[in-house]
Amino acid sequence: MLRSVEATIGVDGKVHIRENIHLLHACRAIVTIIDEPEISETAILSEAALGEDWNRPEEEEAWSHLQQAQ
Repeated sequence: MLRSVEATIGVDGKVHIRENIHLLHACRAIVTIIDEPEISETAILSEAALGEDWNRPEEEEAWSHLQQAQ
């Protein structure tokens, strides 16, 4: 089962999980470093879904008037 928890990483490299977690055994983990402390979690989670929408040909056509020839 995949589960995400919020954590911070100190300059010393130590990971500090922000909530108590209970594991039945040792587990592997993937750490994603977000170098932008002000990015909202919602923005990060919605980026892929919005990207699909934004990159449709219909969207390109709708916004093409803003892309004047250079």
